[in-house]
This record gives sequence, C-alpha cells and structure tokens, in this order.
Amino acid sequence: MRISEKSDRDGRASANAERVGSPGALSGPASRKLPVPPRERKPALAALALLLVLGGALGTTLLVLRSGDRVSAIRITQQIGPGQPVLPEAMEEVQIADTGIGYVSWVHRQEVAATFARVTLLPGTLLTEQMVSSTSEQVGPGKVTVGLALKAGQVPQGLARGDHVQVIYVPGANRGTAQGKVLAPSALVESAGDGEGGSSGLVSIVVDATVSPAIAMYSSSGEIALGKLSGAG
Repeated sequence: MRISEKSDRDGRASANAERVGSPGALSGPASRKLPVPPRERKPALAALALLLVLGGALGTTLLVLRSGDRVSAIRITQQIGPGQPVLPEAMEEVQIADTGIGYVSWVHRQEVAATFARVTLLPGTLLTEQMVSSTSEQVGPGKVTVGLALKAGQVPQGLARGDHVQVIYVPGANRGTAQGKVLAPSALVESAGDGEGGSSGLVSIVVDATVSPAIAMYSSSGEIALGKLSGAG
C-alpha cells in the first residue's frame, strides 16, 4: 500500500516536471504578455484638418456662385500715353465677372473723361482708379502742342498716340556746316497720321513751351525729324 501510493506520487511529480521542462512551456514573468501602450489621439489636429476641408469647400462654392455675377467696367479701346487725357471715344462698356478687383464702373465714365493716364494704357485694358490721375505734368501748364507736317524718313513708321519721341533738328544742305541737335529729348505724341499710324507725316506733339518756337520754325523749313523712344511711357 505504501509502495503504490509512493509510486503514484512519483508518477504525478514526474509528469509535472516534464510539462514544466518542455520547450513550449513558459513560466514566471516570461509567460505574461508585454503591455501595449494605447494609441495617442490628437483631437486638435483632427479638428484643424476638418476646418481646412470645410474652408476649401466653402471657398470653392463662393467662387462658383460669384462667377455668375456680372459687373459693368470700362475698357480702353485706344492707346493712351502717360499724361494724356482719357477721351470718351477711347472707352467702352464691358460686362465682366465680379472677381473683387476694383475696376472703374461704366457709370463713372464722365468723371474718367476729366482725368489723365498715369501709365501707358493699351487697347483692351480694364481701367482701375490707380491708372488715372486728376492732373498731368506732361500736358499741364508750361506745355504746348505743336503740329508737324513731316516727310518720309522724318517720322518713324507706326507712330501712335501716346508714344514718346525725340525731336531732332536736321539742318538742310543750304545750312553749310551746321550740325544737328536735339531740340526735345522726350516729347509726347498727341496724334499721329489718321490715328492708325504716322505714315501720313501729320503729327502733333506736346513739348515744353521754351522749345516750341524753335521746333515750329525748323518744321516749316523741313528740318525736323522724330525718333521714337523705345520703352518710354
């Protein structure tokens, strides 16, 4: 009886030892899983991303809605040089999309007709208030408009209103050893030919009153030539 009980106890101990010593068995701290840190949530970033998405969608919607709004504006139809008046015949009404840019409305065309161009206004320009001024240094006091009747070779081809030219004295053959000289380093072209160019030789220029008598005198004897200034205005 004692021998059998001892054998049973020995058998159970041996089986327990085999289970503990088996390669796949873990015991102690190694048998417990390592803790996994919880994922950190960033609600502020998520809220910012949502706001950006909503803001972009709202901006796109506003652009689509405003693209259907049309406003009246003034478009320039003729070239206007700096200092020249913005004449009524150089303006036309156009309907454009309301983009928020401060274009001058067509209802203010009478006020615009009393202003002068600050910069060169090319055909097709949509007018803004910054492009015009109530005064002009180039056609104001101390300036004179002189009409010239020039021959071929004395006026550049394609000369147009608003261009700037150099007025040159070119002495005739009967002047002996007289040399040419610049009478006006920069003069504003008020009109040229028939409005399409200077091929006809009829040109009106704005110059200082101090040199206008000499220009008119030399022009009458055919001793005036004009040179177009590149990039002027």
